[in-house]
Amino acid sequence: MALNKLLGLGLLGCLKHFSSLVFMDPKTDPSLFILNSRGTIVYVLVYVDGIIVMGNNDTAIRDIIGRFSSQFAVKDLGPLHYFLGVEVLRHDSNLLLSQCKYVLDIIHRVGMVDCKPVSSPMSTSHELLPDDSPPLEDPSKYCQIVGALQYATLSRPDIAFVVNKVCQFMHSPTENH
Repeated sequence: MALNKLLGLGLLGCLKHFSSLVFMDPKTDPSLFILNSRGTIVYVLVYVDGIIVMGNNDTAIRDIIGRFSSQFAVKDLGPLHYFLGVEVLRHDSNLLLSQCKYVLDIIHRVGMVDCKPVSSPMSTSHELLPDDSPPLEDPSKYCQIVGALQYATLSRPDIAFVVNKVCQFMHSPTENH
């Protein structure tokens, strides 16, 4: 199995350094760089000061990390386990991406650990209204939680409907929302 590494490196220096390497720059994601040459594929994902380097060729990955190390102060954080709320689990030669820990952290943060699970968090016929109850005193916590739930829909499409509904009230949430 190829290396999967999480590195710490300054974003600006990294982006400038990519011009000297032969990476494709996919137009869909400005933080993803792909090297695809003679059967070797290496992905480099950059986010602020974290970089994931992964691919199917350990030598190519080590070479890229070596090039970064020769130009910048790089800290190799070892195999990738957790990045931006996504847990990376290895199973044979496959990687499983999970947001279970991320979602459990949200549940703990809102004090709903003892709540009973339901198959659907909201009926599709239920209607939320803009002024159906008193406004929240501090809407910032609502916005933080709803924003966190938006990110969780990446791996939990079953909550996308209800998250979309509560997102409609970010500007003025009430107790019912």
